[in-house]
Amino acid sequence: MLERKIAADCHDSLLQRRLADYPAVALVGPRQCGKTTLARSLGARYYDMELDADRLRLDLEWAEMAASEDLVVIDEAQAAPEIFPRLRSTIDAARRRHGRFLLLGSISPSLMKNVSESLAGRLSVVELTPLSWLELNGDCRERLWHRGGFPDGGVLGGRGFADWQHDYLSLLAQRDLPAWGLPATARTTQRLFDLLAVSHAQQWNASELGRGLGLSYHTVNAYLDYLEGAFLLRRLPAYHANARKRLTKRPKVYWRDSGLLHALWGVDTAAGLFGHPMVGASWEGHVIDQVLTALQQAGRRFSASHLRTVDGREIDLILNVGRELWAVEIKLTTNPSRADMTRLNDTADLIGAHRRFLVNRGPETASSGTATVCDLSRMVSYATQPSADPRNTV
Repeated sequence: MLERKIAADCHDSLLQRRLADYPAVALVGPRQCGKTTLARSLGARYYDMELDADRLRLDLEWAEMAASEDLVVIDEAQAAPEIFPRLRSTIDAARRRHGRFLLLGSISPSLMKNVSESLAGRLSVVELTPLSWLELNGDCRERLWHRGGFPDGGVLGGRGFADWQHDYLSLLAQRDLPAWGLPATARTTQRLFDLLAVSHAQQWNASELGRGLGLSYHTVNAYLDYLEGAFLLRRLPAYHANARKRLTKRPKVYWRDSGLLHALWGVDTAAGLFGHPMVGASWEGHVIDQVLTALQQAGRRFSASHLRTVDGREIDLILNVGRELWAVEIKLTTNPSRADMTRLNDTADLIGAHRRFLVNRGPETASSGTATVCDLSRMVSYATQPSADPRNTV
């Protein structure tokens, strides 16, 4: 089994730190990203709340389970909201005991509602993404952008892509999203997927998408909440600051997994991806997802946004990391120009960014003062080791 970054076999991994500090941890993420495989590898008691037999077994074994020193894994916890008050009572009976429960969930709103009502202050939330740049190497890294990070979706080799991605989205539209409360037919959801694929990396316009679906913008916004909660999409808010230029306020919306996006585009091969008219937008979204995933895996506190002025000046990613403000511009080219960095610096000056990164596909890294030109590998590594010189990270 591939070692997942958040649960590497050491006491300093994010998941191990949170289990050491809290009675319970919620491990959230999209379906099929590897949550169950990871949880089972921990050698814990395991209960799946989507199985009636496991629900009954958990009920019958509750007293024994509560007295045990074993970690208890409760999978698809949002499917059994009745267990949350019982969990709170069990935790409070021995509040000093940490690392007792690991709750797995595939949609954050349902799980977080029960957590906030019953387990506030008793639980930490950790997100598991599909496989990321830091968890892969060699040919798998080369496939990651094209096929996405789902373990069964082709990133590890084989013939999974793109049939797996279409089946995955179809099952979400037909079964999972309605079960989680999305009030849309499967046909409407599939159509929404298609429209969102065209809107990838664009400023969000709910009214325009609503016209394409025959729905109000209020309804489209509500549907987007469900898709974001199911870890399919990322809504990147607009940066707000007292800048000399007026800034736009609309968020940008990205598909989080590039493989799902490319399947919706009908891009079957890596060569075909470079011929697609939106290849630059795909690369932008992929870099953003990998950088934010790296920050999450490192357990760093951060906030992310994008910047666009009313006269068209842009920065793809603005990061508040600790006490620093980072401006990250993303280019598909392997040969960025001096003018690219000049434009980035001029726009970053508007918000007083401490560090400026021009991420491209070239192999060379150059750094001068606050400005760095680098590839994705070094940007991801720098995000996890912020004190390191980006010229020396790999």
